[in-house]
Amino acid sequence: MRQRIYVWEIPVRLTHWINAISIVVLSLTGYFIGNPWLFVAYRESYAGFFMGTVRFVHFAAAFVFMASVFLRTYWAFAGNAWSSWRGLFPFLTKRGRQGMLHAFQYYFFLRRDPPETIGHNALAGMTYAIIVVLYAMITFSGLALFGDLHPESIWAKLTGWVLMNAPAQQLRTVHHVIMYLLILFAMYHIYVAWLIDMEEGNGLMSSIFSGFKFLRPDQAPDWIEPEAEAAAPASKKVSSHAD
Repeated sequence: MRQRIYVWEIPVRLTHWINAISIVVLSLTGYFIGNPWLFVAYRESYAGFFMGTVRFVHFAAAFVFMASVFLRTYWAFAGNAWSSWRGLFPFLTKRGRQGMLHAFQYYFFLRRDPPETIGHNALAGMTYAIIVVLYAMITFSGLALFGDLHPESIWAKLTGWVLMNAPAQQLRTVHHVIMYLLILFAMYHIYVAWLIDMEEGNGLMSSIFSGFKFLRPDQAPDWIEPEAEAAAPASKKVSSHAD
């Protein structure tokens, strides 16, 4: 009989989907800005404003994305153990390093059993640390390019020094390369989540909507959980909490 455990709190699920939608919108509009593949006839009334509209949508999505990242950063300190910032640094603890090795062996077909965890496995946590760095880089480069076009804005004052040391075109290239890396990560992320859900049967895919996962009563504690909590019986962690 599996136990239902409330893992992903509302801010985690909310920012997950805001980030996902924002990245889709940013990728589509960003690619168009860099390579306008759609031709709009000049006789159309909106032709003169089409690129401006695309740029506005891009910038609006960017600020929504930034707000979501700030909220998730706050929740990394205010949320439960599975949303903690400690999840980004599994290599700092012995249990984390063991978890990384287990996940690495599983993903590279060196062992059959998946790393059963309540939250993210250790290797996924390490991957998310890299994603956070990419988030910071693509946001900062985007703000620098925005400031270059709007010299009267606060972003020009905060990021103007970047363009004094790197050409704008080089910054755009970095911006686009990171976009492609995030798209590749999203594709792999969906595949792995689906795979783990089928392997473990714990409701991983549905948990990002409901917040709940379904775990075996004897499942071992996560590497991310504090030692005192990890020593507690699994039944103590069961929650019927609802949103």
